[in-house]
Formats: sequence, structure tokens, C-alpha cells
Amino acid sequence: MPTSRIASIAVLALTLATVPAFAADTIKIGVNEPLTGPFAASGAYVVNGAKIAADEINDRGGVLGKKIELVIEDNKSNPTEAAAVAEKLINSDKTPVMMGAWGSSLTLAVMPKLEEYEVPMLVETSSSGKITTSGNPFVFRISPPSALEAEMFAPMVEKLGVKKVDFLVINNDWGRGAAGDFGKMLKGKGIEVGLTETMDASAQDMSAQLAKIKGTDADTLMITAAVDQLTLVFKQMAAMGVKKRVITTGGSQNPDQIVAQAGGAAEKTMHLTTFLPWDPAKTPDQKATQYFLGEWKKHGYPFAGATESFRGYDGIRTIAAAIEKAGSAEPKAIQKAFWNVEFTGLNGTIKFTKSGPLGKESGQSKPGVYLIEIAGGQIGEVKL
Repeated sequence: MPTSRIASIAVLALTLATVPAFAADTIKIGVNEPLTGPFAASGAYVVNGAKIAADEINDRGGVLGKKIELVIEDNKSNPTEAAAVAEKLINSDKTPVMMGAWGSSLTLAVMPKLEEYEVPMLVETSSSGKITTSGNPFVFRISPPSALEAEMFAPMVEKLGVKKVDFLVINNDWGRGAAGDFGKMLKGKGIEVGLTETMDASAQDMSAQLAKIKGTDADTLMITAAVDQLTLVFKQMAAMGVKKRVITTGGSQNPDQIVAQAGGAAEKTMHLTTFLPWDPAKTPDQKATQYFLGEWKKHGYPFAGATESFRGYDGIRTIAAAIEKAGSAEPKAIQKAFWNVEFTGLNGTIKFTKSGPLGKESGQSKPGVYLIEIAGGQIGEVKL
């Protein structure tokens, strides 16, 4: 055999060995979520929502004549683990598309793997602006970045009578990004920004930060953290007599869970959220909302998880729509097809617009954002 022929075969063999093969009897979707660690409760809710979507899609015949199969992995609320999970899902499990990874730091850690292996990922929760502005064409996000959340909150600020704002945020890309984006919006409206205090994701005692905040003249405290930590903050604020208007950001608060865990300490707190399960009639697709909430209840899951779980439900539905439009379960075909997806999700139209540097744009959808308040132990949309 000619030397050139041997060399060509060697190159082909090497290429086949390094490029994942995606043919299968089912269409696999990788799910990279925190199921242990500080963000476990939220990650579990997202996964359960994803399972409801997968069952619904499969009951209707699947996609391209095949059932979809969720390959669910725990990133342990750790960025290094999240990147390792992504590599496993791509190389070992042969998933041509993924959903993840809940927290911004987790998603940012995964993103280099998406470019390395050219596999797209649907981002269902993360809000750091860097996710869609850093130049990764394999990222498609349905949750609002903190800048978009701030933009949609802007018209409400004057109606609330906000004069000066302090921030207490989780010390990661999610929290710091929220403080930066909301702070920029507030300053643009002539509202003073005071302290920005941070807390670790696993911190249990925020008394030092709250003591500083108590001593300021800010009328409003904006907080970005997951539900369990918010519960601790509210209880500690009540114990310390910190009396300021509270508005939480990031859409991962689970207000029902806060009511159950924090009780009266959560009274009159306000929360920016992207889903209104408390009032299905006001959601963009009432029929879909009622179906989803019905299935959630049927599975025996707590209603408190609905504000997180819908992300997993809409995320898997979006991926399935992209696979259907692609007519193929190949990563590059799915990546291209995401740009043609358009349907009504539980919080508005899911349709991707380009974000980031020319030629390497990520996809960003624009969901609805609502301001709700806990009053008398009940949850309702704030009337402005």
C-alpha cells in the first residue's frame, strides 16, 4: 500500500477517534445541573421540570421519530465539576446538545468545552452578561441576563419611589454581575447606589454585612442569592431590625419556599421573577402553564419549585424544537436550527437574537419579568 494511502488512513482514524459520534436509537440530551452543594434545591427543580417536558414530548411521539433521552449529571455546584460533566456528556455519553448549568460560574466554566467540541448548549438559568457577550456561538440562553432584567425593572423604579440602593449579593459571576448591571441602570436614572456587600454561596452568617447595611441611609436593599440563603438573610434581618425595602433579583427565589421557610421575616419582600405560576391566567400560554402545573402536582412535587422548574421544562422544549427544525441530531445542525426556533414558552416568546462579537454571536431570548410581593403570607404581582 502506498505510503500516502497509509498516511491518509491514519489521519482518518485519528479524526474518527477524536470526534464524538452521535448516532443512537434515542436522541440524547445532556443535562448538567447542581444536584448537590449549595444550589442543589434549584438544580433538582430544573431537572424535574426537564423530565416533565421529556415525558410530554415522548408521549407525542418524540422527535424525528425517536424518543428523547435525558442524560442527567450532577455538577455539584462546582465550576470545575461542571466542566468535567460537560466533557463526559459529550465524549462518553455522546450527547449532541446540552442544557445547563444553572449558576453563571458553572455555565462560564462549561463554555470552553462547547467551543472545543462544537456542541451547543441551552442555558436555562444563568444571568451573567458574559455568557452571551464573550463570543461563544454554541450558547443559547432563555433566561434573562442581569442587564436585561435591570432594563425591564427600570420603569418600575420611579413608581416604587426608590431613592438609594444597597446591594447584598452572592460572591460569584451571578451576584457581582447583578450588582453591576442594576447599579448601572439605577445610576442612569439618577438613583444613588450605596454599599455593595458580598457573601459566599455557602455562608450561613451574614450579620457582619447586614450590620453595615443597617447603618446606611439607603431605603432599598437589592439581594441576589439562591432561596436557602435568602431565607437566612431575611431571618437575620428580622433579628437585627434591618428595615429596608427588599427586592431580590435573578429569578431563583422560589417565593413560596421563602414563605414556608422564613415565615413573617419575608413579609413585604419583593422579588423579580420570570414566571407567574400563582396566576396562570396572566401567563403567555395559559394552556401550557396549566398542563405543566398539573403535571408538577401529579408528580407530587412542591408548588414552591415551580418558579425554578419551568426553566427545565421550557429548556427541553426549546432543544426539541431545534432538533425538529434541524431534521438531524447532529450538533452543528442543532446549533444552526436554534436560530429558527420560535414558540411561546411559559414566560413569553422564545426566539433568539444575536448577542456578542460579530461572527461569534450567542443566542439570547427575551423572557417576561415580573415583580411580585409577599404580603400576608400570600404571593401576588405588584400593582404599579
